[in-house]
Amino acid sequence: MSTLQERDKKHLWHPLTQHQIHPEALPIVKAKGAVLYDDEGKSYIDGISSWYTAMYGHCNPYILEKVKQQMETLDQIVFAGFTHGPAIELSEALIDILPDNQQKIFFSDNGSTANEVAIKMALQYFFNRGEKRNTIIAFEDGFHGDTFGAMSASGLSVYNGPFEEFFIDVKRVAVPTDKNISEVLASLKTIITENEVAAFIYEPLVQGANAMTMFEAEHLDQLLRVCREHGVLLIADEVMTGFGKTGKHFASEYMQVQPDLISLSKALTAGFVPMAVTSCTQAIYDAFLDNSIGKAFFHAHTYSANPIACSVALAGIILLQSDEIQQGIEHITARHREFDQKIKEHPRVRSTRQMGVIYALDLEIEMDRYGKQRYEIFNHFMDQGVALRPLGNTIYVLPPYVTTDEQLNKVYGSILKLLDKL
Repeated sequence: MSTLQERDKKHLWHPLTQHQIHPEALPIVKAKGAVLYDDEGKSYIDGISSWYTAMYGHCNPYILEKVKQQMETLDQIVFAGFTHGPAIELSEALIDILPDNQQKIFFSDNGSTANEVAIKMALQYFFNRGEKRNTIIAFEDGFHGDTFGAMSASGLSVYNGPFEEFFIDVKRVAVPTDKNISEVLASLKTIITENEVAAFIYEPLVQGANAMTMFEAEHLDQLLRVCREHGVLLIADEVMTGFGKTGKHFASEYMQVQPDLISLSKALTAGFVPMAVTSCTQAIYDAFLDNSIGKAFFHAHTYSANPIACSVALAGIILLQSDEIQQGIEHITARHREFDQKIKEHPRVRSTRQMGVIYALDLEIEMDRYGKQRYEIFNHFMDQGVALRPLGNTIYVLPPYVTTDEQLNKVYGSILKLLDKL
């Protein structure tokens, strides 16, 4: 029998990978809490919660029990014309913790489709009202997914290059800062004046794929206010930021102006199974109500509102609101601050930033996002028993809420060793 790694190379095509240069993939055979285990028994602290999903720890026993109970009762049912308890209970639990203006829940499969749904809802909202609005506004260098609508709204060319001629119409504004807020507001007003704008899609306060770029709530509020004044719908992409990572349940809670639609995935199902949600206001939903079937929202996924996925998400929301998890969020947030004070003046550190359990530092070196040096840094961390994925010259830490002090120390220690090595 060949090794898992050899068997992997025969048939599998991995995401974000140039297989000509990097043909190997590390087999992971087990995970528990904040730790991953490979096929040779070596352990790695999951410093990014497996792409921001396993926030309550891998194989959380509470969630496992809920999954077991659901699997023995109802596994799958088409969600067109049928409903079930887990979906109903999850919708109620989500509405309880989402911003107050959210009233309706639409299910899909992943973060990209959650944004795809939101963009389509925004465009059809105006179509149903007899208005022609065909332009979306998005931030420069944002990332919203890999399906065509979501990709159109994304500004990272490394993902989009071969497909750009097929995109929907998207106009971009810069991320607001103290220095450029006036120019950004002026640009936004010009775009709205010169185009038929349906929606503004944005990652609230933290742009994940854009090296964890962070910006101020007061600046974003100004942009949202302009959009609201001109009837532009607001789409908050909380796929990365949602479910406690910024210190609140949702990053949108930091703003006064609340979105019309919210996209959710990743930590929604705690790393167990794929699922996504797009929530919206009652006004959005009402625009699709009509005696004409053509005004309905014709978008469907086979596994929409899968009962098992719904039971996982419901268990995750219960955990999110528990004292243990909230204390974990507060503790990791405080530990990040302590670590930041130690390293922010290091000669190899260009800048640092933090929001909640999200911590990022930029190295004082120039390198390609997926170049050779990036893989050398990645391998350094893996050799230290820490799973971190650099974004170019940015190192970021986004650990599960159950990560222990000893595990955090190991993560921080691996970063210090890298800085000294550089």
